[in-house]
Amino acid sequence: MEPPSVSRQPTPANYTMFQAFEWYIPADQKHWIRLREAVAGLKVTGIDNLWIPRACKGSSQQGNGYDIYDLYDLGEFDQKGGVSTKWGTKEDLVRMVQEAQDVGIGVYFDAVLNQKAGADRTEQCRVIEVDPNGGALTDPYPIDGWLGFDFPGRGERYSSLTYHWYHFSGTDYNNANGKTAIYRILGDGKDWSKFVDREKGNYNYLMFADLDYTHPEVEADVKAWGEWLHGQVPMNGIRFDAIKHYSEEFLRSLVEHLDDKIGPGWFLVGEFWQDSLDAMRTYIRNMQHKFSLFDAPLVYNFSSISNTENADLTKVFEGTLVGAEPVNAVTLVMNHDTQPYQALAADIQPFFKPFAYCLILLRSEGYPCVFYGDVYGIQGDHPLPPSCGGKVPDLCLARKLYAYGEQLDYFDFPQCIGWTRVGTWDRPSGLACIMSNAGPNEKWMYVGQEHRGEIWTDMLGWKQGQVIINDDGWACFSCAAVSVAVWVNQSAEGRDQLGIFNTEIYGPA
Repeated sequence: MEPPSVSRQPTPANYTMFQAFEWYIPADQKHWIRLREAVAGLKVTGIDNLWIPRACKGSSQQGNGYDIYDLYDLGEFDQKGGVSTKWGTKEDLVRMVQEAQDVGIGVYFDAVLNQKAGADRTEQCRVIEVDPNGGALTDPYPIDGWLGFDFPGRGERYSSLTYHWYHFSGTDYNNANGKTAIYRILGDGKDWSKFVDREKGNYNYLMFADLDYTHPEVEADVKAWGEWLHGQVPMNGIRFDAIKHYSEEFLRSLVEHLDDKIGPGWFLVGEFWQDSLDAMRTYIRNMQHKFSLFDAPLVYNFSSISNTENADLTKVFEGTLVGAEPVNAVTLVMNHDTQPYQALAADIQPFFKPFAYCLILLRSEGYPCVFYGDVYGIQGDHPLPPSCGGKVPDLCLARKLYAYGEQLDYFDFPQCIGWTRVGTWDRPSGLACIMSNAGPNEKWMYVGQEHRGEIWTDMLGWKQGQVIINDDGWACFSCAAVSVAVWVNQSAEGRDQLGIFNTEIYGPA
């Protein structure tokens, strides 16, 4: 009598996030429309969730949203130069999100909760000037700060709270004398938050009018906004901006509030841009592992290795979040802050970009985030074409189709590393990736006996020839000098979808 067959569970699909903006996108109020037209193609190439830009009204229609004026205006009210945000109207946003959901893509909202900008009027308050490390520079004195927010275009719709000086802990401009400085606002019980990153002694102040989350009206208004947002624009998660600059205690309370009022299950990721792995791990623990962070140390490793001759590729994951906390790590190659000509620009040489994307997309650890500028190119005064010769969408598709099963690493030579994914019972294709930052190279690597006799080729097309898997499941895989190859069965599902993604999101040149 044959034993009963073992029930095999389906292999969960790999997920990929797409940062759906870069810094220099045209301020033509058409971004939501362009994204709506692009989501079907993004889904086909393996994108599952969009991290959209900051949709709340800023101080102008040209701002990228860090100059946030009104949380409750998503491009609905005539304020700060018009109805639209830089990206479009609320109606455009809702239609884009609906189209994304219709094709099976989730949306992550970008929440800027640290500050407000573009105040409607000045208010007088008492302050002391402080240095960037928090040390007092003056005795208390009064200033005229841009700290009065009346939201005249919106009125009391959605929220009746208007903001005044006592809702903030700091500001950066005295209208009375035109002086720019860091001003800590004084008042009963008012101080910088103690629940922020300890970089610079206390890193509460970042920019503009800094919100004070010890004030009950601020806390209540922002929590109510979270509930309101869910009802206005269906979201699957939130990316929280600049979380090392405002109260960790408040953010933990906000997450608990959203879980209670809306229900758990949102994906939550924070921008805690630190090169200190210990600080990042501490933050994740304090947030009870409900929070993910972007892997800044990994980006710096990519930059350093790409700019060092004969760098040791085997050390690429040393000191990274994905190496220590893979479940809570969002891996990335570039974002809007690290792209060229931005404040945190991390120079990654063009030859290394395909290496980096293979390292985040084709391995089992981390949740990869692909950058808009690497897929569609960068606009502005220093335009750049899509990176990796336009191959990033193909690597996203390879992740969706082939990067499954046991991962076997061959990090055994400083200038040439590789790994294989052997596939699973229901996602059987597997892959072999090899890269060299020196001359041409090769490695014998194991892909599993179930692949014996298969003919594999480089799906990127950068290494010619074929490889036949031997009876023991091994083969010799190679790559060109200063290059990467991703070897896949030439008959694998989806090979016919490679190279067809449309990168012309702005239309033909």
